[in-house]
Formats: sequence, structure tokens, C-alpha cells
Amino acid sequence: MKIVNGKIFIGHEFVEGGLEFDQVIRKIGGEVSGQGDFDVHGDYVIPGLIDIHTHGAVGEDAGDGSPEGLRRLAGFYAADGVTGWVPTLMTLSEQELTKALETIRDFTRPGQGARLLGVNLEGPFISREKCGAQNLSNIREPSGELFRRLYRASGGKVKLVTVAPERTGCLKLIREASKLCTVSIGHTTADYDTAMDAFRAGAAHITHLYNAMPPLHHRDPGVISAAFDAGATVELIADGNHAAPAILRMTAKLFGEKLVLVSDSGRCAGMPDGEYDLGGQRITLKDGKARLTGTDTLACSAVSLMECVRRAVSFGVRLEDAVYAAAAAPSRVIGAEQVGSLEVGKCADIVILDSKLQVKAVFLAGQVILRTVE
Repeated sequence: MKIVNGKIFIGHEFVEGGLEFDQVIRKIGGEVSGQGDFDVHGDYVIPGLIDIHTHGAVGEDAGDGSPEGLRRLAGFYAADGVTGWVPTLMTLSEQELTKALETIRDFTRPGQGARLLGVNLEGPFISREKCGAQNLSNIREPSGELFRRLYRASGGKVKLVTVAPERTGCLKLIREASKLCTVSIGHTTADYDTAMDAFRAGAAHITHLYNAMPPLHHRDPGVISAAFDAGATVELIADGNHAAPAILRMTAKLFGEKLVLVSDSGRCAGMPDGEYDLGGQRITLKDGKARLTGTDTLACSAVSLMECVRRAVSFGVRLEDAVYAAAAAPSRVIGAEQVGSLEVGKCADIVILDSKLQVKAVFLAGQVILRTVE
């Protein structure tokens, strides 16, 4: 199959040309010319996006442990240009986590659905003081034994785990867990020195930067500055609610290719205003913001990762930087090197966007799963 006359995202820039592919990409850029199956007339051609922090959407949550729910989510993501996703589990009880992990372990991707690339454990080894929208009753002491039980239940699919390094025993957990997956600092009260100790122990990532952690202060630099000094990758929820547009612009320039855009979407994404469940707690979605019901505490987002890309661009982030942060950067965090970029030999997971960044076509392993153009 061949796409011609496009703006092809190669590396970190758009290049005029095309793509030739079957299940994987065979030729790319200026060496592809002539007639094609898809003449996109100057539209953008980008890799399928990779969402490494998403709890759910369209009324479903990965923590429900429902095979049908996972299938519905996979279809929702793929239709909006997210061809790879990492279901993210809240701080649930061990019994609930085990059920959800076993369901994810046994999940088979539907033909029209996004790739399931692993599991993200957002807890349960987090701070009570910075729990955010997480359920306090399910927070656990850092435990290598508990982590290993959860890891086994997933069939080895855990790719990320969030921890609060200031908690007793957490550095030992980081040393153990970092041999199996990427360890992320989040939901934490850690100061700069503690965060640096965590990075030296093996942590390498930050969960939703700025949210559920001490703010950046010029005399008390904290986790945010430690992440910069350590060269860690950092997530940012680009919905415009969890971080102001000016902060998003600043962070993109400060962290560069270490920036990872995530949706952190909950089951309320793609749904009307109302009340929903998030990790056993009630949240209220109103005017695009999800909060713990009856409080001002922000919970999950209500948007997709592709919408985060559009909003990031509208806030002043270069399209090239937003695409990289939503595709190549997250794929590297979880070690999914065959996806996230358009390169010869990599999976033909491809999205065509028009000038307004609306999805016109989606290809997964070279097969058309959505097409709104001839």
C-alpha cells in the first residue's frame, strides 16, 4: 500500500513525500512517488499516538476487569488515532488489581482496536498527603513482595509503576521494580534530595508533572527540578485544566524530547456531564472538568490523547513537538520500540490528519481501520 503527496513525520520534522508499507513500513519520504492508494494532498501523516497513562473512556475503566470494556476502549482509542495504549490502574485493593491485571493479561486485541502495550500501575505505593483522586483506603506500604505478585498476575505486562520515594522502604522497592519496568515518581511529597536518591536507585519517569506533588519553588526545587537534573522523562496532561497553557509551553521548551503527553482520561471521556466512578470514588464531570464529587480536587481528564495534541498546538506548542511527545517519547518510556515513529522496518501504525488536525484515516499494522477520505 502507498500513501503519496503527504507531509510525513520523520524523526522530529515533517518531510514532503510518502510511505510504502504492508504490515511494516518499507519505504518513506522522498523516495516514494508516483501514484498511490492514498493521495493525501498535503495532509499530515504521523505515527499512531501512544497513550501510556489512560484509565478509560466512553463509560469504561481498565480497572473494572471487563474483557468487553477493554475491547470497547481499544476501539475508541484506535478510531481517534491512538494506535497503542497502556491501561492504567488506580490505587485499588489487591483483589481488584489482580482481577484487572489478569483480564489485561489475557486480552486479545480486536481487529479494529488499538494495541495494548502493557499495564501502568498508578499506585498503590503512593503518598496519603498527595493522593489526589486516589482512594486512601487502598494505599499500601512499599513492598517488593506485593509488586512481584501484581507483576506475575499481569503476566509480566507491567510497564510502569508510580511510587512516592519518601515513604519508608521505597528506595528498596525502586531498585527491585526498576529491573522489571519503568519506575515513576508521583503522588509524592518528596523533596529534591529524596527525588534524586530515587533517580539514582532506578526511577526514570514522572507521573503527571506538577499534579499531586510539591510545586516548583526557587528555594525548594523539589521533584520537578530533580527530574530536570536527572534527565527523567515527564508526563504532562495537556487538557488545559491540569496545567495552564503557559506551563505547557514552558515545559515543552524545558524538557524537550523528555516530554511525554498523556491523556490521563477516565471513563467520563467521551461522555456527557454527570457523575462517574473513578477507582471506587465518585467524580463529577461539568464543563469539561472532572472533580471529586463535592470538592475542588481535579480527577482524571475527559479528553483523548489526540485532543491533547490539538490543545497543545493551540496553546503554542509546535505541532512537531506535540506529535513527538505523544508518539515517539511515550513508546520509549515503555520500551515499545517497534511503534511510535515512522521508520523503515517499524510497524505501519499510521494516522492521516487534515490541516485542522482532525483524523482522516488510521492504519494499524498496515490495515485501514478508519477512513474518511478517498
